[in-house]
Amino acid sequence: MKLRAIVVDDEEFARKNLCMLLEEYCPEVEVIGESSGKDQAKAIIESSNPDVVFLDIRMPSGAEGFELLDEIENKDFLVVFVTAFKDYAIRAFNASAVYYLLKPVDIEELRNAVERLIETKELYANNPENYNTYFQSLQDLSQNLLNNKQSNRIAISHTKGLKIIDDDTITHLEASGNCTVLYFEDGTRYLDTRTLKVYENLLNPAKFCRVHKSHIINLDRLKEYLNEDGHFVLLDGDIRVPVARNRVSEFVKMLKES
Repeated sequence: MKLRAIVVDDEEFARKNLCMLLEEYCPEVEVIGESSGKDQAKAIIESSNPDVVFLDIRMPSGAEGFELLDEIENKDFLVVFVTAFKDYAIRAFNASAVYYLLKPVDIEELRNAVERLIETKELYANNPENYNTYFQSLQDLSQNLLNNKQSNRIAISHTKGLKIIDDDTITHLEASGNCTVLYFEDGTRYLDTRTLKVYENLLNPAKFCRVHKSHIINLDRLKEYLNEDGHFVLLDGDIRVPVARNRVSEFVKMLKES
């Protein structure tokens, strides 16, 4: 699959550098247009119907990139945010399950992003309704970043596309290789391609606790801690989750102080 791409960045050097990297290291991507600003980018997107937009998130105030996405009527493309943001913003990107690249752009990260874009594009081609959920997650991201707040809404990728959930509905999470299984209060579960470590960094530490190398629990769902025949926690629905021996002391201390 060949991805038709637009690169949007008000810095000419950054824009030209990304185009060069895409041409040299990502033969699956064809750059069909460049833009230094919102209005020009909108015109190019509407006239050329790209598969993906590589979008600088500060053009130059931080709001222009999101304003551009809001103003596009036919939202049937994917977005890769190219940004110098770190720390809090990274959590927001991950919560929205969007693709992002940190400046200066790393070649391996760029390759990984393109591979994921191809997989997602193929999935969305069979389920175009996913674009509605996808752009809803971008709207959440916009509000969270521009208002500088943390959201409890998380977008998760699964085999049929994208789902936006409230983290209160998660009972626990379990590692499955390099993926994560999320379990919900209604008994459903979803497999996400992100690791448990990503979720450990993403979820609110006041609400979620990693009790084992393979398990994170929602503390609001905790009913009981048991130390018979090993160490376990009992969650709502009588769900038993093991607590690693090397985490017991810290976990019990946290429970006593809460």
